[in-house]
Amino acid sequence: MLATRRESGSVAGARQDGYRVALAIEGGGNRSAYSAGMALGLDEAGLTGCFDAVYGTSGGALNAAWLLTGEAQRWLPSWAWDEVAAAGVTDARRMLRGGVMIDLRVLVEHVYEQVTPMDFDAILANPISFHPVATDARSGLATDLAPLIHDRRTLQTALRASACLPLLSGRPVRLGGRSWVDGGLSEAVPYRSALAGGATHVLVLRTRREDQRLVPTRGEGVVLAPYFLAFARGARRSYDVRHHTYADDDRQLSAGIPHLAQLRPPLGAPDVTRLSRDAEAIRTAIEIGRQALHTLLGTSSSVQE
Repeated sequence: MLATRRESGSVAGARQDGYRVALAIEGGGNRSAYSAGMALGLDEAGLTGCFDAVYGTSGGALNAAWLLTGEAQRWLPSWAWDEVAAAGVTDARRMLRGGVMIDLRVLVEHVYEQVTPMDFDAILANPISFHPVATDARSGLATDLAPLIHDRRTLQTALRASACLPLLSGRPVRLGGRSWVDGGLSEAVPYRSALAGGATHVLVLRTRREDQRLVPTRGEGVVLAPYFLAFARGARRSYDVRHHTYADDDRQLSAGIPHLAQLRPPLGAPDVTRLSRDAEAIRTAIEIGRQALHTLLGTSSSVQE
């Protein structure tokens, strides 16, 4: 279907085939380098414009945003750039001074303004709709933030909301009169939101290999308990069952349902942790994701070789 749309010059908002095709991108902190590479491959194959909507959670929302700027091939590799790391988005030393480990304002308001400029206006103007997913701090429900995005400021805020890790990123992000934390607590793989939004078909870009599972750790839950109690009581419920939700995602997406397709990092691909500072590992993950996408499509991966 994507190839047919590409070859016919089909344009979002003026399709003739009667389908709504969505892209859903999993997050995972710096593990999102894998889905960044996959998104890069999609753009190299000329398929970005063949989608009607792009959904993303946390780091996946950042990758989705880059796709819709029209400059994905220039900026998606920046996950591994030294100048981005040097900007200090992640700095554990800030916590010793009462700050946050992951400062999303530094990312969105400094890195995306001055280091790797993100064309927010292009995202807002794109006929392909952008849907960052976050977790409602009060209800714990996964929520598509698209209806709350009206301008550059609310777009930047939505990106922060989708990626706001409990405790590590500070208090929940306020947007539209509500508070939000990381979408990964409630919908790490946002294909359900895509289907709820009317998608007839969804291509899902994953960041964990088939043999990787989301395993809860009691210690982490104990550390986060005061945060949830103070700022996000509803999100605690989603956090407690997130491994069950993720396991169900794996079952659904591996069941061979015709209107759902997924791409995962290949078995044997190296682990990249959420907070990894290893630029070489991140760079490798991007390339593995890119190659995996071209292998899936049977297209050439020689653009950057």
